[in-house]
Amino acid sequence: MAHDTVKQVICINWGTKYGAPYVNRLYAGVARNITPPFSFSCFTDTDAGLRPEVRAFPLPPLDVAMPTGTKGIWPKARLWGAELGDLTGPVLFMDLDLVVTGNMDGFFSEGAPEDVILARNPSTPLEKLGQTSLFRFPVGKLLPLQERFRADPQGIADAFRFEQRFVTREAPGGISFWPSGWVKSFRNDCARPFPLNFFQPPRLPPDAKVVIFPGGLLPPHAIAGHWGRHYKPLSRMEHLKGLLSPDRPDPPLRYLRHFILPSDWVAGAWAE
Repeated sequence: MAHDTVKQVICINWGTKYGAPYVNRLYAGVARNITPPFSFSCFTDTDAGLRPEVRAFPLPPLDVAMPTGTKGIWPKARLWGAELGDLTGPVLFMDLDLVVTGNMDGFFSEGAPEDVILARNPSTPLEKLGQTSLFRFPVGKLLPLQERFRADPQGIADAFRFEQRFVTREAPGGISFWPSGWVKSFRNDCARPFPLNFFQPPRLPPDAKVVIFPGGLLPPHAIAGHWGRHYKPLSRMEHLKGLLSPDRPDPPLRYLRHFILPSDWVAGAWAE
């Protein structure tokens, strides 16, 4: 596919954790916030339930045993090969569990076509670690990383822990970051600190184009108003009473911080 005018968005889906509903909602969020022409390609183990606008491709082969005992999402390395479906040139990878909240055109005009550009990981500001929830790279440029991973997947995972650290430190030619403010973390930048979280819903930062959801707190949780799968939607008083429960999922202070009110703006951004 020609890439000089077409904005190329890709995602990856395998197993049952997310599936077609997440792919379809991601497509809808992109389509609402991008200037055509664009393409949206999903590399997946099944195309069942995908809306017709999504271009489905089989998962690229990567014939290695995935590492164990690591927090990295190493199956994403499938996308680092010399070929990626019929795509060439720059592609914008997006995780399935993020929401689009602003115009996306800048993600395709920023930098040079050969650049590898990542979001900043807000959890490691001193390390300047990249976040691969939303990053752009030219098809084939990360092949040297894939070859190193294929040669010793467990060793690479043990050395770098996260695939995003491997990309940040080892991408050919280095990496750069999106402008500050474009990509925000729901946990770090949107959820209110205690005690404001009991009185104000999570905020949407004014310049955010995309909000990412690392750490297991997903868009449906934000919409319903609870902090991930270990919590339930509760009223303020019900949550406070939970401090005395033997089934409380976190220590007291963290439990208090992990109350959120429903996020209407997430519901709007995540609509299909």
